[in-house]
Amino acid sequence: MFGSLKKLFGGDKEESKREILAPVSGEAIPMSQVADPAFSQEILGKGVAIVPASGTIVAPASGEVTVMFETKHAVSIRTDFGAELIIHIGLDTVNLKGRHFRACVAQGDRVKAGDVLVEVDMEQVKAAGYDVTTPVIICNTPDYPNMVCRSGMEVKALDPIIEL
Repeated sequence: MFGSLKKLFGGDKEESKREILAPVSGEAIPMSQVADPAFSQEILGKGVAIVPASGTIVAPASGEVTVMFETKHAVSIRTDFGAELIIHIGLDTVNLKGRHFRACVAQGDRVKAGDVLVEVDMEQVKAAGYDVTTPVIICNTPDYPNMVCRSGMEVKALDPIIEL
């Protein structure tokens, strides 16, 4: 009953907020600075990239895992509010064929913001010669014309980075 009253009078701001949170701690950078044209030119959609400080990748919003790539280098989630996002861990890391990555969820799983998605040995990925910059992309960008992407700062996992 009180939940309905809160909604009626606008008292429940959290439910109306549509935010994508940082899936990992590190430096948030604009997509234009990502060293891969598919991301820097926002071909897949707009978003924010993070240069990770750790190897624990968490769900940036609650929703359903729609794709867990076999190589574990990327995961796609449809949020409960309809955003379709991809977290792409590193650049060209598909070539590692899953080495140094451990998936903690599977396609079809429901996740809450903060649930661990993938564990990555970032030092081994770097040692293998890969850039670990991790783009967080909203694939259905046209559905969110007022999207605000926050970058140029240090973030902790679960800090807001995209407002839809």
